[in-house]
Amino acid sequence: MRLEPRQEPSLALTVLAPVLAVGAALALCSLLIWWAGAPPGRALGLLLKGALGSTFALTETLTRATPLIFTGLAAAVAFRARLWNIGAEGQLYAGAVMATWLGTGMLDLPAWLMIPTLFLAGALAGGLLLLGPTLLKTRLAVDEVVTTLLLNFVVVLAVNWLVFGPWKDPMAMGWPQAAPVVDAAVLAPLVAKTRLHWGFVIALACAAGAWALMRFTTWGLEIRAVGLSERASRFAGIPVGRAVLRTALLSGGLAGMAGVSELAGLKGYLTLDLSPGFGYSGIVVAMLAGLHPLGVVAAALFVAVVSIGADSMSRALEISNYIADVATALSLLAVLVSMLAPRWRIRWR
Repeated sequence: MRLEPRQEPSLALTVLAPVLAVGAALALCSLLIWWAGAPPGRALGLLLKGALGSTFALTETLTRATPLIFTGLAAAVAFRARLWNIGAEGQLYAGAVMATWLGTGMLDLPAWLMIPTLFLAGALAGGLLLLGPTLLKTRLAVDEVVTTLLLNFVVVLAVNWLVFGPWKDPMAMGWPQAAPVVDAAVLAPLVAKTRLHWGFVIALACAAGAWALMRFTTWGLEIRAVGLSERASRFAGIPVGRAVLRTALLSGGLAGMAGVSELAGLKGYLTLDLSPGFGYSGIVVAMLAGLHPLGVVAAALFVAVVSIGADSMSRALEISNYIADVATALSLLAVLVSMLAPRWRIRWR
C-alpha cells in the first residue's frame, strides 16, 4: 500500500470529504453523549432544536456566528499567505477600543455616516496592530506566531486599564465598563426583539468581498502565490514583502471589524468580556473552511449551531455543555485529516 498524489482532484471529493469528516466527528460525539447517560438521538435533536428550532434560537445562532465570520476570515486570509496571525483576539479588542473612542461622543455624525466610520476606524486599528509583527517577520525574521499571540495579552491588559481607569463609566453598576456609545453608533437589529443585528450582513458582505478579492484580483493572486512558494513568487517578480504587509492590514482589519460589530451591535459598550475567545475560535473556523472565504461562513454557522445548541441540550438532559467544545475539536481534527483525500489516493499493490 502506498500514497500517490492525484493529478486533478475532483470538486465533488473536495466538497464531500470535509462534510463526511464532520459527520464522523458528530458520530463520535454521540458515543460520548451515550457514555454520559443520555440518548444520543434525543440529544442531537435537542441540539438542533436549541440552535435552529425557533426564531429566537436561529437569531441567537446567527448572532454567535457573526464575530466568528469576521475572525475566521481574518485567519483564512492571513494563512493563505503563510502569515500565521494568532492575534485576532487582540485585534478584535483594538477595533472595539477605537469604536469606543470615536463613538462615545468624539464624533457627532448621523447613523448612516457614523457606522461606516467606526468600521473603517476599527479595521485600521486592527490592521495596524498586526502590521508591527508582520514588519518584524519580513525585516528581521521574527516568528509572528509568538509576537501576535503575546500582543493579545498586551491589548487585553490595556483594555483592563481603560475600563477600570480613565474610561470607566461612573454610572455603571457592577462589572466595570466604558461609557456606552451614542445612539447613532448602534447597529440596528435585523429582526425585531432579537439580538441579531446588521453586523451579520456586513460579515456576509466581507466574506463575499474576500472571496472575490482572492479569486479575481491581482492582489489575491499574489496572496495565493506567496502562500504556495515565497521563493517562486520572488522569482516571478512578485513584491513578497509588500504583498504580506497588505495581507496583514486586511487580516487585522477584518478582526478589528469583529470588535466594532460586537460593540456597536451587541454590547453597546467596551468591557473585558466583549469576546469569550472569538479570535482563537476564528482559527478553528478558518481551518474547518479549508481557508476558503465562503467556506468560513458555513464553518462559522456550524460552530455557532454546536455552541448554542449544546447549551440547550445540556439544560434539558443535564449533561455537560463542554461536549460542544469536544465536537468542535473533533470536527477540526477530522477535517484536517480529510484534506488528504482530495490530494492523495491509496494505491494497493
